[in-house]
Amino acid sequence: MPAPMTLTEKILAKAAGRDAVAPNENIWVNVDVLMTHDVCGPGTIGIFKKHFGANAKVWDRENVVIIPDHYIFTKDAMANRNVDVLREFAKEQDLPYFYDVGTDRYKGVCHIALPEEGHTRPGEILLGTDSHTCTAGAFGQFATGIGNTDAGFVMGTGKTWLKVPPTMRFVFHGNLPPYLMAKDLILAVIGDIGVDGATYRAMEFDGDGVFALNIEERMTLCNMAIEAGGKNGLIPADAVTRKYVDERGKKTGSKPYTVFTPDAGAKYMFEKVYDVTKLEPVVAKPHSPDNKAFVSEVKGTKLDRAYIGSCTGGKMTDFRAAAGILNGKAVKIDTFVVPATTEVAAGLDTEMIGGKSLRSIFLNAGAKIGDASCAACLGGPSDTFGRLNTPISCISTTNRNFPGRMGHKEAKVFLASPLTVAASALTGVIEDPRNHVG
Repeated sequence: MPAPMTLTEKILAKAAGRDAVAPNENIWVNVDVLMTHDVCGPGTIGIFKKHFGANAKVWDRENVVIIPDHYIFTKDAMANRNVDVLREFAKEQDLPYFYDVGTDRYKGVCHIALPEEGHTRPGEILLGTDSHTCTAGAFGQFATGIGNTDAGFVMGTGKTWLKVPPTMRFVFHGNLPPYLMAKDLILAVIGDIGVDGATYRAMEFDGDGVFALNIEERMTLCNMAIEAGGKNGLIPADAVTRKYVDERGKKTGSKPYTVFTPDAGAKYMFEKVYDVTKLEPVVAKPHSPDNKAFVSEVKGTKLDRAYIGSCTGGKMTDFRAAAGILNGKAVKIDTFVVPATTEVAAGLDTEMIGGKSLRSIFLNAGAKIGDASCAACLGGPSDTFGRLNTPISCISTTNRNFPGRMGHKEAKVFLASPLTVAASALTGVIEDPRNHVG
């Protein structure tokens, strides 16, 4: 009998065709899905063609997913050229899953589009040329970001070589108070262990507090594993996961999948337990995601801008929370709202609070709403919607606040939940959401 394994180890063992794997082993694995986008796609394609040949075909056209999302709505010629390269490659390879901008197939942020379009399944390996690919760990799979060279190899072979990460376990107990969101939980974790605290380790999230979260909040939790240096973040699949995956999977042919759960007695190299009922709203101060403070410690800090969007904070759950606070009120600072995907953007018109759509609530509050994309989360060209072009202070639902991340190198970015960002937009200073929710 193999030794008890963690969730990550069981998924990797299956992908390696082995009964068992152990932490720090180097193994070859079969990859289920490779995703790339407009920032890294051209480089990946170049490496693929250089090493496999100008006329080579990808290993499996059904499992290469290309989603332009970063530098989309800009006049920047180089950014536009990147998308052209993707178009040419998708046509040449006859790829069925290319979500081209300017068409009715355009989606927006890759990490939210992948599950929406049925590309995330429990028990699989999903690799992407973006560090926040770990978002898909919310579906009980091994998902991680890789570089262009590795992606070029995967594109040609469907395989990669990796080291099995040891697993850190984070257990959340209790019912989440109405003033907290998954963003507060993950910022608390990163603040506790540091931006290098999980370097090349799996971060497994468990406990009744985690399974009480909806699937979008679980995605937020896994999304920021990389901000602690994690190789991947993941949550065991449950009925909530399976319901979502089964419904969305119809778009990709309802492929079968295997649900793994961690073995009793599995060895974790670290474990930390949280009682969510005792947590306070959290922010990450400039210029690092682990520069943790409770909102109560920094409330009153002057702000110039609020930003609600990105793969971390641009989902329907995020906008429902923010709209609940902004409903019938007016913002005091420039406030930018960016839906992660076109599906979420459509939801702003169909989701109602008191007979008013979320879109109308945001617009009536004085917020500006952008097109579905990464927008200012990664800065981008100077004409990017919401970009910080001057050294201002911004409170944001995004995932990174390093110098220059959202634009100007001297801008200050505070990371927070949609509830905290919306409350702060109303006051122009960092505000405690507990003053605005029941």
